[in-house]
Amino acid sequence: MPNTSENQTGKTEKVRYAVVGLGYISQIAILLAFEHAHENSELTALVSSDPVKLKELSPKYKVEHTYSYEQYANCLGSGAIDAVYIALPNHMHRAYVEGAARAGIHVL
Repeated sequence: MPNTSENQTGKTEKVRYAVVGLGYISQIAILLAFEHAHENSELTALVSSDPVKLKELSPKYKVEHTYSYEQYANCLGSGAIDAVYIALPNHMHRAYVEGAARAGIHVL
């Protein structure tokens, strides 16, 4: 897990996350966990193939940035995230992890 870092004023900065995949596990565990991790983490982006889920979940969790799977590279290059939480079926992990690693983005 990436460490939070101090900015020039000495304040600790939050790690900004994108959750990739908005299925059952994301909705019952991962997205809710960000509500309890607000001191050091911030949910800033959601990635899904389901536009309905993106439309419903982004305002619920106050997430400004949403992307389809086809826009994943845009998410990685947006400057809005420091890390991705991959919440996809196992057979999909490799491509999304490798894409994040190539972009210098931390992966969970």
